[in-house]
Amino acid sequence: PTFERFARAGFVMTGVVHLIIAYLALRIAFGGGGTADQSGAMAQIAAAPGGTVVLWLAVVSFVLLALWKLTEAAFGKASKPREASAGKEAFRRGKAVATAVVYGALALTAYSFAAGAGKSSTADSQSLTAEMMQSTAGTALLVIAGVALLGVGAYYVHKGYTKKFLEDLDTDSTNIRRLGTTGYIAKGAAIGAIGVLLILAVTSSEPDKAAGLDGALKTLGAQPYGVVLLVIAALGIAAYGLFSFVQAKHARM
Repeated sequence: PTFERFARAGFVMTGVVHLIIAYLALRIAFGGGGTADQSGAMAQIAAAPGGTVVLWLAVVSFVLLALWKLTEAAFGKASKPREASAGKEAFRRGKAVATAVVYGALALTAYSFAAGAGKSSTADSQSLTAEMMQSTAGTALLVIAGVALLGVGAYYVHKGYTKKFLEDLDTDSTNIRRLGTTGYIAKGAAIGAIGVLLILAVTSSEPDKAAGLDGALKTLGAQPYGVVLLVIAALGIAAYGLFSFVQAKHARM
């Protein structure tokens, strides 16, 4: 139970990060600067009074939530140890591993900014993409990664549209359904857009196009009615952030 309480704090920090990303997206929509992704959110936290302390708390909470997900992968979910079919159980445990990797990456990002060595993840992704594109194997892996991101994005959209996220909660209300639906669809669209940009970067031999979430949002903003589209995207990301707070209290662990 103590492990679970501290692991739930990871959902709180996830919510904070998404709300800051939403704010940065709004700022970009109206002509401001900034990097609207996880590294940009961490930089905002680091620049605030007491931000370093918050970042260290984020490191701990993300690590604990990642460890919790790894225990789910190894032993099954505490609230529901096994699925009825072997295929569903394998999928659930594989998803737990993937989620653990995501929270582990967030922990590393928070650590780099807490230690004063943080930098834009956009530059890192572009550099890595350019390096991998120097070989056929690397290019193939990038295309596979792009397709995988499209698949993950589609999964999030499906989960939001069908409201399957309610299966992961111990509560249900109209507001939670609306919040989760909006948040998951927006999150899925953002992940899918990152996958599209990655594939375009590879097929056009332009690694600068592989700019992660920040690049996806700025590409959206460059379209006709870009300000409106960015505002809608920001509100969707904010909804996912608020839903993360719901998960902190009501997720079936």
